[in-house]
Amino acid sequence: MRYYYSTVNGTVMNHSEIIEKDGFETIKIHFERPNQNGFDFLDMELPSGNIYKSFGFSEDDILDLKNYVYDNDSLIWEFARNGGGVVA
Repeated sequence: MRYYYSTVNGTVMNHSEIIEKDGFETIKIHFERPNQNGFDFLDMELPSGNIYKSFGFSEDDILDLKNYVYDNDSLIWEFARNGGGVVA
């Protein structure tokens, strides 16, 4: 995952290119933040919002991260489609 990079409150987000899956386009989203023993992480997909792996984030954190993705989804799709970008 290298197409978009963003840091919010110490949490890093990046995403994949657009992936064709069962005739639909998807993007895999990955969040991580350091903790005392390594990293907390969350992996989800756009456009479904399906979370398929998560460790260390509270329910409130997860809601905030999903809202962040949905607030920025047009930018994420654009970067995934056109080859990347960096936002800090």
